[in-house]
Amino acid sequence: MYLEVYSEDKKSIWNEFVRKSKNATFLIMREYMDYHKDRFTDMSLMFYDNKKNLIGILPTNIEGNELMSHGGLTYGGFILDKKMKTTTMLEMFNLLINFCKGKNIKTILYKPIPYIYHEIPSQEDLYALFINNAKLYIRNISSSIKLNTKNDYETRRKRQINKALKNNIIVLETNDYDKYWVILEQNLMEKHESRPVHTVNEIKSLASIFPNNIKLFCSYKDNTLLGGVVVYENKENVHVQYISASEEGKAIGALDIIFDKLINEIYKDKEYFDFGISNENKGRYLNEGLINQKEGFGASAVAYDQYILYL
Repeated sequence: MYLEVYSEDKKSIWNEFVRKSKNATFLIMREYMDYHKDRFTDMSLMFYDNKKNLIGILPTNIEGNELMSHGGLTYGGFILDKKMKTTTMLEMFNLLINFCKGKNIKTILYKPIPYIYHEIPSQEDLYALFINNAKLYIRNISSSIKLNTKNDYETRRKRQINKALKNNIIVLETNDYDKYWVILEQNLMEKHESRPVHTVNEIKSLASIFPNNIKLFCSYKDNTLLGGVVVYENKENVHVQYISASEEGKAIGALDIIFDKLINEIYKDKEYFDFGISNENKGRYLNEGLINQKEGFGASAVAYDQYILYL
């Protein structure tokens, strides 16, 4: 077994492996990872068996003497071949550790892919982390719905949906990112003094590269945009982010009606609907209002973990 550091001439090989792997999403495609390559020093790794078959890839970047799951990704542990064995994963971790020691890397920060994004079970890496004495560093909590066994909505969510229906709010898939980003940026600045991770031009560019994966759904009343949600769609699951609404929209269920349409109509045949995390401060702070809203749709907890391995 051996590894190679990723380089651009291996882009097609990398992407093809992502498509055929058992636990990747489109976020691991190089076109997604590389849109912000100026912000990170990429040191992604490719692992081969003794017959020169690619069996695993690891999207990582280096910062000082730390190797970390790629900083531009929500998750990004080992992406694995469907025939991966636990003993092979242990060998891969040993190879990774020896590689890092040879580069004078002192720590590995590792973000495993949450199980709801696995095509088939793929937690060999968690066992390897345990065997190598990695420590749980961050635990964020996301809220997800298993769509074929979903719970009923809570009363408040039903009430908000009824308000939206009475106000004749409609939900449409749209490319009106410019207008929606004004609402999103205003809310983030007022509440958190922050900006979206993606600029409007970046999200438009990514949506043009991944038109089947990145979509914007907005709610309208009399042609006025009231709220919106960006959807990241994968084969068996969807993740929603950049969730925001105007003050008028919040009052009359402009977001609730979007979620209802996504959950019960557009994505009802997917396996999981993931609202994303409700944490700050490396998981130590839980935004109770935010998670209560998500759980009001019948969602329940999925851990987004990060581990640290000292070498």
